[in-house]
Amino acid sequence: MELNDFPPELVHQAMQNASPDEKFHLQTIFDELNKRERRQRCQNDFLEYVKSQWPDFISGAHHRRIARLFEDIAAGRKKRVIINLGPRHTKSEFASFHLPSWFMGKFPKKKVLEVSNTAELAEGFGRKVRNQLDTPEYAEIFPDVSLRADSKAAGRWNTNKGGEYYATGVNAPLAGRGADLAIIRSEEHT
Repeated sequence: MELNDFPPELVHQAMQNASPDEKFHLQTIFDELNKRERRQRCQNDFLEYVKSQWPDFISGAHHRRIARLFEDIAAGRKKRVIINLGPRHTKSEFASFHLPSWFMGKFPKKKVLEVSNTAELAEGFGRKVRNQLDTPEYAEIFPDVSLRADSKAAGRWNTNKGGEYYATGVNAPLAGRGADLAIIRSEEHT
């Protein structure tokens, strides 16, 4: 049941007629319902998730299109996506940082592979994703997902549910490495 399931006039009337103890109890229930509703929205809507983790984020039309693509990937409706935008359009923040953290929250048993032109760049994003999983804001959205205590290297770590994140450069050997989500960054400099 969500807070929106209650007619506003009924909620208002209940609050007006309640004793102070009942008001406190009702407010606690409404707060919990709102929290659960927000959590559900963020778990299912990529842009809502990004906004929960990046409060200063300003959304544009291209962000909404990318978010829909990522939601399609998570739902299994798309297998391959190429994002080609100019610099400073949040490609890296979305694809190499927020997508892996959101995906691992939704699917904490799956494997994510991040490949970039250098291992240093891939591991840098791995560090950001790993650190994100360790924040209170992340725990608010995905309360059952965390880092496995004995696995916290920047480019290679696991979730408490058995999921795996592996970051590497393009020249590293990848034989035997499978992935449920593979992010391959191609940086071309002119």
